[in-house]
Amino acid sequence: MPSYLALDLGASSGRAVLGTLADGRMEMTELHRFETPLVRTDGGHLVWDIDRLEAECREGLRAALAAAPDLRSVSVDAWGVDYVPLGDDGTPLRAPFAYRDARHDGQMEASFEAMPRRAQYEQTGIQFLPFNTVYQVRADPPDERARTASRLFVADYLNHRLGGEAVAEVTMASTSGALDVRTKAWSQAVIEGVGLETTGWPRLVAPGTVTGATPEGVAVVATCSHDTGAAVAAVPADPSTHWAYLSLGTWGLIGTERTEPLLTDAACEASFTHEAGLDGTIRFLKNTSGLFLLEEAVRGWKADGRFDGYDALLTAAEASTFDVLVDLDHPSLATPGPVLPRLAALLAEHPNRGSDPVRVEDLASADVTRCLLRSLAAAVARHFGTLVALTGVRPEVLHIVGGGTRNALVCQWIATACGVPVVAGPVEATALGNLLVQARALGDLPAGASIRDVARASSELTTFDP
Repeated sequence: MPSYLALDLGASSGRAVLGTLADGRMEMTELHRFETPLVRTDGGHLVWDIDRLEAECREGLRAALAAAPDLRSVSVDAWGVDYVPLGDDGTPLRAPFAYRDARHDGQMEASFEAMPRRAQYEQTGIQFLPFNTVYQVRADPPDERARTASRLFVADYLNHRLGGEAVAEVTMASTSGALDVRTKAWSQAVIEGVGLETTGWPRLVAPGTVTGATPEGVAVVATCSHDTGAAVAAVPADPSTHWAYLSLGTWGLIGTERTEPLLTDAACEASFTHEAGLDGTIRFLKNTSGLFLLEEAVRGWKADGRFDGYDALLTAAEASTFDVLVDLDHPSLATPGPVLPRLAALLAEHPNRGSDPVRVEDLASADVTRCLLRSLAAAVARHFGTLVALTGVRPEVLHIVGGGTRNALVCQWIATACGVPVVAGPVEATALGNLLVQARALGDLPAGASIRDVARASSELTTFDP
């Protein structure tokens, strides 16, 4: 029974998951879990503690080798866009900035003066987000850019440190805003067009590439280094149906799988993105706020001693009668920190049962939770409607994967808001996709079985009807 290790890094937490392939199923065991080390520097910037991340990955590998001495392979997946700049000697020039840091503010808008928005989209098909890699690189000091021999995305850097080559895996590179959507090569037109140097962009490899081995002889595989790419690879969809997906965790990413880009003016205006998927597919999707704000609110309630667990909170939220919605994609809600003051500013614009403004201090945690989750369902439904309008195809089912599938209340509200059945699961879609791509890369999947076949067999699924 072959075993593999997925080192799955999220913006809030990371985990080492051992996968064992047996009887056409991938059995998963979490061996190690840790908080993702996001720290604030003396200068006030948010950065990832990359050395601690590497140490946690190595601890996960040690645990996996203890549990499965014949471990076949290992792969790291993580969030997109953030990168480690390396000097000529291969060592980091600095810690990787976190995408929620504000240092790149204004760079996206400034880039449009050098290369118009529509021209960038025609090349990359990428949603315009201020923290896209190209805009972060524009924020790097010129002397640092001159000293950057290569910049590796977080997951690719950690795969390299474990023993793999210093490369960029394509699904991860596609989040950068610098990858040609058609050729899957670095877009020299965009890189030069936005005023950047063509040096420092690493060699690209396809998902499922074995790039080296650890000192213990464990193969290092670049699976889908981008966590959403790995999650979508594990969507347990029936290929005979029209389906869409929502990868729901800190972020919500709703979209469909395509074989060709859709670079229309309408897609550009809607800021739908084209990210690379497994086997040359395109993940045509929209980023929206996920459960990040609820996580931030819960953090505050825990600090105040006012949190009795998610089950009690969701039961109370379902019973609440507070039905005011806010725009979760509002820029003021995009950064970490206390939620209630920012929510109050948005709620102040909404009358509540008459002309009196909503006072957030009058709201119970159940009311705030209901507001956030119903606003999330409304945002998903809005983007679902845009997806239908852009593609001309109405999906028959919406697959929700990721940690958000544990939240049955929001799954039901999303099904109702979108007007289609929701199939929720697997919870650990990213780790499962990572493991299954490793297994396929090493030739271990059962004869005639696809990754989605094994994903369905390996998952507990729940259906929510509108």
